[in-house]
Amino acid sequence: MGALQRRLADFAAARHWQPFHTPKNLASALSVEASELLEIFQWLTPEESERVMADPGTAHRVADEVADVLAYLLQFSAAVGVDPLAALAAKIERNEERFPVRGPAGA
Repeated sequence: MGALQRRLADFAAARHWQPFHTPKNLASALSVEASELLEIFQWLTPEESERVMADPGTAHRVADEVADVLAYLLQFSAAVGVDPLAALAAKIERNEERFPVRGPAGA
């Protein structure tokens, strides 16, 4: 993960984009990219959405948008000093406490 964050930082630095990579701008860009991912699924039925990766053209678009979302999330995390994997692990632990298993599914 750190290697990808460094690669993204180097990419931005080589293009002199650092002044624009503020937490606000990165959060905005993350939201835009997540919306572009959502746009692919916007008018699909639930069944169609489960088959979206079967079409090579659509699968490529999904993969690109996932990459864009992850790139901006990693850049945002670096900008605000959050370790995304540690944050996720902590959130999972809190959710496990908030939502304990209560028996068989549907019970």
